[in-house]
Amino acid sequence: MASGQQWVLVEMVQAFYEAPAYHLILEGILILWIIRLLFSKTYKLHETYKLTEKEKEDLIEEWQPEPLVPPVSKDHPSLNYDVVTGPPSQKIIINGKECINFASFNFLGLLDNERVKQKALASLKKYGVGTCGPRGFYGTFDVHLELESRLANFMKTEEAIIYSYGFATIASAIPAYSKRGDIIFVDEAACFSIQKGLQASRSFIKYFKHNDMEDLERMLKEQELEDQKNPRKARVTRKFIVVEGLYINTADICPLPELVKLKYKYKVRIFLEESMSFGVLGDHGRGVTEHFGVNIDDIDLISANMENAVASIGGFCCGRSFVIDHQRLSGQGYCFSASLPPMLAAAAIEALNIMEEDPDIFTVLREKCKHVYKALQGTPGLKLVGVQFAPALHLQLERSSGSRVVDMQLLRTIVEYCLERRVALTLARYLEKEERFLPSPSIRVVVTIEQTEEDIQKAVSCIQEAASAVLKG
Repeated sequence: MASGQQWVLVEMVQAFYEAPAYHLILEGILILWIIRLLFSKTYKLHETYKLTEKEKEDLIEEWQPEPLVPPVSKDHPSLNYDVVTGPPSQKIIINGKECINFASFNFLGLLDNERVKQKALASLKKYGVGTCGPRGFYGTFDVHLELESRLANFMKTEEAIIYSYGFATIASAIPAYSKRGDIIFVDEAACFSIQKGLQASRSFIKYFKHNDMEDLERMLKEQELEDQKNPRKARVTRKFIVVEGLYINTADICPLPELVKLKYKYKVRIFLEESMSFGVLGDHGRGVTEHFGVNIDDIDLISANMENAVASIGGFCCGRSFVIDHQRLSGQGYCFSASLPPMLAAAAIEALNIMEEDPDIFTVLREKCKHVYKALQGTPGLKLVGVQFAPALHLQLERSSGSRVVDMQLLRTIVEYCLERRVALTLARYLEKEERFLPSPSIRVVVTIEQTEEDIQKAVSCIQEAASAVLKG
């Protein structure tokens, strides 16, 4: 054993003598570098310099923090309100001037309805003003349960749940079901409350072109191929389609029958936001499902606010019981907000009573929508956007100036021109820096059953006169 070790040592010495000089030099440098790294400090201590009190005060005085928010001009339209006094029904008093109301979403004219007001007043005397607690903490009143039951019966679904704020309804419902890793296919024209729900869900979002079913199917096919590559992941990934019944930003209707076919073909769920179509479409005002004759059970979740046709506050979701009950545990707006004031729940119940007793009001509304739609056709310099039965239409510039600011100013001038002549319209406004797909500037024209033939003629004439005067160049 000792002789073997000696032989190895002899070989090492022999190899050392036979190695070329440059090889030995390189190895020597490497050995020295390793020794240096092992025994030298990896950093140098810098000398510290203590500031005097005067130097500290000078630095503090010179420092300017970044502004909390960007500067906004005092003349910005959002900071200058048109003040309303009195109920915004057929006539509305703006800045002390009585105008014909083509601005408020009081589609069925229930906001100032005497029956609704009496029920709200009786509830106010019985329960007080608010609830001072979420539904899970002594915020559930008997009137809330009655409203949920009535909404479920009205919509022909198993169960309904109410929220105290319309915007929070769909914004809470989406993240209650769709989580990180899930996939949501959503229309590019989706409203801002849907966008906030998507953001809160932290899901993977895929936008398809507005009402383009071919584009949606292309995305669904691509996802199907991805799922085939990784079936284990696909089994735990939920997929949703989120659309509006009547789109608030475009005033057109979703192709629901085609969406239902795609749902079953590609095994996805459909969430339908019906704030603009509930109480508007269908023979009984049940929305886009009734309008198309689609079985409501084919839709996994329907949501709508009660701030338009019902003329109250808050919103609701309806569907199968096991779907709705999940929101009572996971819907943020439901779990953490004070519940709907009882007087507003009572007002909504009475509104439902009127809608059930007199379904002809939906026919009257749709006829007036068609009348306004036809009358606004051919307005000089403006193009009408939307379907003929939409209660909130858009008027956009036929030819943009190329500047959004200039376009908005032109449309604002038309609105102000009409307001001076006692016709109330409104500009469609958006959070421009936060919208995923910013809609084109537009004037919104809202139709209600309260508007008379004379009101409609005056409003249309005023809009056409304003457009001719403002856009004559």
